[in-house]
Amino acid sequence: NAVFLPVAFLGGLVGEMYRQFAITIAVSVTISGFVALTLTPALCARLLKPGEVEPRGLLRYFDAWFGRLTGQYMRGIAWLMRRSAVAVAVIGVMLVATWGIVRTVPSALAPDEDQGYVVAIAALPPAASLQRTNAVLRQFDEASMAHPAYLNNITVAGFDILTGAQRSNAGVSFISLKDWSERRDESLSAQAVASALFAAAMQIKDGFIFSLSPPAIEGLSNTGGFEGFVQARTGNDYVALEAATQKLLAAAAQRPELRGVGTSYSSQVPRVRVDVDVEKAKMLGISMDDVNVTLQSTFGAYYVNDFNRDGRVYRVHLQSEGAFRAHPEDLRDVHVRTANGTMVPLTAIATVGEGTGPDVIERFNLFPSARLFGEPAPGYSSGQALEIMEQLAAEHLPEGYSLAWSGQSYQEKTSRQSTGMLFGLAVLMVFLILAAQYERLTLPFAVILAVPFAVFGAFLAVWLRGLYNDLYLQIGLVTLVGLAAKNAILIVEFAAHMHREGGMSLAQAAIEAARLRFRPIIMTSLAFTLGVLPLAISTGAGAASRHSIGTGVIGGMLAATFIAVLFIPQFFVWTARAGEWIRQWASERRAAVRHTSEA
Repeated sequence: NAVFLPVAFLGGLVGEMYRQFAITIAVSVTISGFVALTLTPALCARLLKPGEVEPRGLLRYFDAWFGRLTGQYMRGIAWLMRRSAVAVAVIGVMLVATWGIVRTVPSALAPDEDQGYVVAIAALPPAASLQRTNAVLRQFDEASMAHPAYLNNITVAGFDILTGAQRSNAGVSFISLKDWSERRDESLSAQAVASALFAAAMQIKDGFIFSLSPPAIEGLSNTGGFEGFVQARTGNDYVALEAATQKLLAAAAQRPELRGVGTSYSSQVPRVRVDVDVEKAKMLGISMDDVNVTLQSTFGAYYVNDFNRDGRVYRVHLQSEGAFRAHPEDLRDVHVRTANGTMVPLTAIATVGEGTGPDVIERFNLFPSARLFGEPAPGYSSGQALEIMEQLAAEHLPEGYSLAWSGQSYQEKTSRQSTGMLFGLAVLMVFLILAAQYERLTLPFAVILAVPFAVFGAFLAVWLRGLYNDLYLQIGLVTLVGLAAKNAILIVEFAAHMHREGGMSLAQAAIEAARLRFRPIIMTSLAFTLGVLPLAISTGAGAASRHSIGTGVIGGMLAATFIAVLFIPQFFVWTARAGEWIRQWASERRAAVRHTSEA
């Protein structure tokens, strides 16, 4: 509870994720503690029999084996306590190895989950017709249906999922995959399907189709991968913004760590410009509002009202048939009403010209921006992709332009800043509670020094399995703070008691406490590890998240159980001696102050 409850009050996405785990574990531990203090003693009184019973059968062989293991453990502790320099060297090597592995393990916000479907984004040249977009998407649908993992799909032409805008040259397809039980082969996973469909779409010449997995945490982004904006901080030159964006995209295309990096922004979309002679319109008694409504209702879509039918709400839009708004010359057939009620051709007060410009202008942090999207190549993490994009932006973006992250990518960047603080807060809470329990400021360090072993084991296991340093691993690390401290407390508590009450020396108390508590430590730790094992080997929906937290916790528990227990008695001796030295120094200091004042 001391480890998890403080982090439950954090804000933001990281705080929300921690809160779910914190409340669940805190309630579970509270119930478990109540049962252990009330029902367990009663059960022991009823079930356990007085006297000593000799084990028989397999239990006898197990006891003999465990006795030999305990003897080897005691000899190892005694050997290390006689060679403090070796212990310090081993701990130093372990810390350096931990630092190196942490830097080696790629980072990500959350693992890329197989959610049972794939998203494909289609982009055609600017101002491509809806019929042309439909033709491209039909070709892609045929390629999707040919894949063995295909179940069904929904394809929408004319919708840009990245910006949420209606664009004739954009489209999106959601490809549902067969059940996980039918896709046990790695080549049928959602990530593999996305790669296969991306390769198949490269054969379609009329458009660019990018396939990717949905975001790991729903609601953070419209798509998976990374998402950001190139911001123009110096003005509203949309052509220069596109040039800067294309320069960054060209550099990203040369990096093997990135895949499908593109943009939804274009300043070269053909457009028709209507210049209205305001003075002439006033002379004819034509209001600009009427001109705008007329243009919108004929060449665009004009919202009229809503109406209810069969329990549903429908929107009414006014729009000309496609045949009457296909060409700029059709403006000659559009009339607008004057103040006296006569109809005047719109060409009498307006001239038509052609040009280019952006069809969708997005602003991010109040700056005109071009949206970027992409994903890491297979074998690379999103954290590596973000770092590479930031490096390319620093090298290739002109002055006055910057790269900013949004959605899931932004949360990933901010979560890294919270990780160290959360871990430090968990360790601090353990220290404060132990300092109050032992009434010592040095003895809690004997417990806390066991935590780095758990961190080493967690990152080593994740590194060996090829996983990422993500949010679920970080939650597992906070859990390991309490679990590693639990093992150390079992030894330190007994050692401190035997030193104070039994009159043993520090070394004798530490060795005897380690012998007495070795079996409970092994049994409780292995029971927990075996309970977490299903997470590390699970399959199906959500398996990647379970692999991340399960692998980290198992690795950390194994290291805290089989490596840290060799050093905890040594930590107790070191911290107890440091505490005695500090108390002696403080006593001598107070005596010197009193002697000086009396003199």
